[in-house]
Amino acid sequence: MSDRDGRAHSRDVMMKNSEGQQQLPPGFVYAPDFLTGLEERELLKIFGTLPFASFDFHGYIARRRIVEYGLEYDFGTRKTTRADEIPQFLIPLRERAAKFAELPADRMVEAIVTEYSAGAPIGWHRDAPQFGDVIGISVGGSCRMRFKPYKKEGRIVSQILEPRSLYVIRGVARWQYQHSIPAVESLRYSITFRTLREKARWAA
Repeated sequence: MSDRDGRAHSRDVMMKNSEGQQQLPPGFVYAPDFLTGLEERELLKIFGTLPFASFDFHGYIARRRIVEYGLEYDFGTRKTTRADEIPQFLIPLRERAAKFAELPADRMVEAIVTEYSAGAPIGWHRDAPQFGDVIGISVGGSCRMRFKPYKKEGRIVSQILEPRSLYVIRGVARWQYQHSIPAVESLRYSITFRTLREKARWAA
């Protein structure tokens, strides 16, 4: 995965169903207004105090910065190691996100807070294979999340992730598609919770 890849495909091809709505991959769920405006403002205050570090992908320093909790993934060794415990301010969000996704909260073993400065993208990728379901919450800014089939031809479809929204990626969307985010227009943060992978029929 590289940020440079995120600048490709400037025109998304929209796949429509019979009602004219964009057909997103099965397993992708989107929920606007998951957070309140007050919750978002409180989170932005906290984010201003976090020890963000540059994201290093095989020696390429990305334009986004991250803080990892619970577990951290090393792209060099392709292994997870223990990180600082998930902080208290994220625990209620993890509980609510788990309830929405119909998961036990303690299965969401990793939390990542990502800072996207204006112009920062994230290239085409699937999340690391050690992880299973992915749940993300957008804070402070919007972006477009794009999907295309993994290792085969197919159309690109996309969903605008609005501030305070939540999404879930599992099943077909997780294992048979990859996703990316083109360069964001303004400062945006995301909170990502991930479960550890269980063997499933979706695995590639």
